[in-house]
Amino acid sequence: MPSLSFTQLSYSWPDGTPVLDGVTGTVDSGLSALVGANGVGKSTLLRLLAGDLEPSAGSLSRPASVTYVPQDVALHAERRADAVMGLESVRAAIRAVESGDADPDHFDVIGDDWDAEERAAATLASLGLPPDTLERTVGELSGGEITRLALAAALHARPDVLLLDEPTNNLDGEATRHVIEALAARPGATLVVSHDRRVLARVGAIGELRRGSLRWFGGAIDAYEEALAVERAAAQQDLRTARADVSRQHRELRAHVEGAARRSKAGAAKAENAAKILVGGKRRQAQVTMARVTGVHEDRLADARERLDVARAAADGDREIRVELPGTAVPARRDVATLADVELRTGTVVRAAIQGPERIILSGRNGAGKTTLIETLLGTVAPRSGEARVDVPVGLLPQRLDVLDPSLTVAENVRASASGASPHEVREALARFLFRGSGGDAVASTLSGGERFRAALASVLLARPAPQLLILDEPTNNLDFASRAHLIEALEDYRGALLVVSHDAEFVEALAPTREWRVDAGGFHDRPR
Repeated sequence: MPSLSFTQLSYSWPDGTPVLDGVTGTVDSGLSALVGANGVGKSTLLRLLAGDLEPSAGSLSRPASVTYVPQDVALHAERRADAVMGLESVRAAIRAVESGDADPDHFDVIGDDWDAEERAAATLASLGLPPDTLERTVGELSGGEITRLALAAALHARPDVLLLDEPTNNLDGEATRHVIEALAARPGATLVVSHDRRVLARVGAIGELRRGSLRWFGGAIDAYEEALAVERAAAQQDLRTARADVSRQHRELRAHVEGAARRSKAGAAKAENAAKILVGGKRRQAQVTMARVTGVHEDRLADARERLDVARAAADGDREIRVELPGTAVPARRDVATLADVELRTGTVVRAAIQGPERIILSGRNGAGKTTLIETLLGTVAPRSGEARVDVPVGLLPQRLDVLDPSLTVAENVRASASGASPHEVREALARFLFRGSGGDAVASTLSGGERFRAALASVLLARPAPQLLILDEPTNNLDFASRAHLIEALEDYRGALLVVSHDAEFVEALAPTREWRVDAGGFHDRPR
């Protein structure tokens, strides 16, 4: 099968900020994944490979057909699904011929695609969508169904190379399983940007984009993590060795300087009665020798410090979010929120309450009404009947992280939510969220995905009054492994009540939820975990 190759690709934003610098690689047949820290340029690389962006340098060799599905699929609500899949004209022509219209134009439109509808139905079914999806408009579909429709259109096109950016975001477990199976069975080359371990467990190779270079690892996520563990162990050993070497070189330099000073003093005492010209000559010779030897020691120390900097950069894994949040604590029996016989606009009736520092997972299939329940609880959507009430300060971290004002700096955003906090208090708190020094002065619109996530999390958790109910809607979407770990670290210090929507099983397990709220066709269910 044709592959896609690229050599020394470089790209910079219009303001001159470099994103990629000399990236080389090949996308071969089969399912492979592209991973890397948020902001490293994964989505940009995909857009370059798809031809959506033009590189500032480098070359690309593409096969005849390349299809790209971005992270956020934007489809017009009134557009029919068959049009999204490119079948509108073919279906109309087939219907006309079947009704007895022998216009040659209909046959030209159909060509060899007499089985187009059957193939489309099979593709939709492989993604867990019913055949009548073709008759529906985009506005009639849930968010997860829209994502799968865009994937169905891409699969139906049967491209040589398929490029996907986080295709399982917002999908429930069943939908994710369908997507993974469909991608694994697809012929041709498929490259997926993903941090979903369920996807990464099925790939044949993983490409890691780091500091402008692309490295490939054979195998799935387990093999990749094993290789990284070996590298991290070696990097930590190099770091220990480099630190020890800096200390040793520093001691040797100090010992040399102190020893030279003692020898110089002793030599001067012995030579008091010697001829002045001889003393002067020896002193100059001693000074030259001392400078030369001192220079050697200083060079060795500088080299050792340089090796230490390299080792620190290679280790680069010891940064953790640790923040005390005493104001978020909620007593065990305190009323936090109540949904009293609330009928959602979806028709589901909810009877539930949150008390104390409970950790609740809100689950259900795409379109079941999870977001509607949250909006009703927060009062942004009115219930058909019943009463929804929140009795404590609440913080919401939405999927799109739109809690930040893009025109303000990180520090200004946090200060806006933490009214009354001094600039020093804000800076001190931001440092615990890894915004140290000038990091807090970065404008929100310039942040990478991981930085934007940490800034949004800081704005929500550091708000005043402190949120004693924290609602997270698919918080791990688009997060790299480090950012996901940062979120878990921050939530370990959170002492309030948690209500979390997530299809990330590993993340849910790390939260150790006490209860589950589930919304499905049978209604609302509240059960312990």
